[in-house]
Amino acid sequence: MELESVILTTGGSVGFFKLVNIGVSKLPIPETACRNPWKWRNISTSCVHSLITATWAVLCFFLHPQMAEDLIETHSVFSHVLVSFSIGYFIYDFFDMVGNQKLSQSWELLFHHIVVITCFSLAVVSCRYVGFAVVALLVEINSVFLHLRQILRMANMGARTLYRVNSMINLGTYVVFRINTLAWMTRWLVLNRDKVPLLAYTLGSVGMAIMTAMNIVLFCRLLRSDFLKSSTREAKKEKET
Repeated sequence: MELESVILTTGGSVGFFKLVNIGVSKLPIPETACRNPWKWRNISTSCVHSLITATWAVLCFFLHPQMAEDLIETHSVFSHVLVSFSIGYFIYDFFDMVGNQKLSQSWELLFHHIVVITCFSLAVVSCRYVGFAVVALLVEINSVFLHLRQILRMANMGARTLYRVNSMINLGTYVVFRINTLAWMTRWLVLNRDKVPLLAYTLGSVGMAIMTAMNIVLFCRLLRSDFLKSSTREAKKEKET
């Protein structure tokens, strides 16, 4: 893809997610979510992105398996468009948060988006490391359940069986598709450091270190919120009875 096509794809993606957000605002909102309608729209839009990119990333490797053997040079137009499309989403979400949320509440995600946009932009502009970027997008498989968890909590369904099932799937996919994927990517980067220019290697290493730290913190929060606290509540109920 030429630079003009990348810009068009990215810009089209920004517009697409803006339309998705507007579409979500036209749909009924649970009464409990009316206290923060922006957050409901934002999470719902993010969930749409995760559904699309998770499916798309898996298809990239299914349709073009050669890419798994060479994550630096080998990629298809299909994969290149995916990374450009995701850049558009992260740009859209960045400005959506800047315009609607306090910096003290969103700085972690804003920082995350800056790192992702920078790394993905390097891949699509240089036409190298696109396969590596697609591997990174496999974490969106977990993001589907992560966003669904937030949607269920906002809809006051935290005590339902559906929430418990989603929590277990969320934790399982978090380990497989988020922590394991990041660990594999870090290992790949170290093993292939001779093939990667210093600038790209430094950017990738810093990005991976930041992502790993953020994801470990989030994993601990999820574990404490969905499993440790609920276990404590159940133990208290048993004592009372």
